[in-house]
Amino acid sequence: MSFDKKINFELASNSVIRGNDEDAAQLTQEALANGITAKEFLDFGLIPGMDVVGARFRDGDMFLPEVLLAARAMKAGMELLKPELSKSDIKPAGKVVIGTVAGDLHDIGKNIVIYMLEGTGFTVLDLGINVATETFISAVQQHQPHILGMSAFLTTTMPAMRQVIESLQKSNLREGVKVIVGGAPVTEHFAHEIGSDAYAEDAGTAVTICKRLARLDNS
Repeated sequence: MSFDKKINFELASNSVIRGNDEDAAQLTQEALANGITAKEFLDFGLIPGMDVVGARFRDGDMFLPEVLLAARAMKAGMELLKPELSKSDIKPAGKVVIGTVAGDLHDIGKNIVIYMLEGTGFTVLDLGINVATETFISAVQQHQPHILGMSAFLTTTMPAMRQVIESLQKSNLREGVKVIVGGAPVTEHFAHEIGSDAYAEDAGTAVTICKRLARLDNS
């Protein structure tokens, strides 16, 4: 049977949606062996699959265990593509610094956002949990991301988001980075009140917004 890149792309997308890491790796190898570039396979094979996962998760048609399996399948393909991508001058979709604010030890939601951002071409620096304001500021200074993401799970830690944004302003860094916030108690009204650029109610929405913010920053 001759190689058909359209079929390969469709099967690759489906392997991510189904969370089948073995198929994702095999299809990636087949594509590279048949002259498909890493960039083409990423854009038309793996990323469309992760886009479907993001939309289904956002709409409540896919749940956390399935998202984690999809992220694993995406990673299996990416591990094979990375050496080829590093040889080219392909720019990532954008750079994101993300973390859970000071006093908060929750990270499941943040981690899902990271998996999905990486799966759609973003470079992500995860600062972890209980991140001090000074650490956020230092990371923005050092890495100059397009986007800074902050998560909070407790109402008592939400004010830390305001502190970070105020510190960005005092450090003359605010205009150079877009800020997106989210987490269980966070609302769109609160996000607007503290001066963030965007609010995401779930991981799928966060990825969609980050794509838009990265485009704005690069335009």
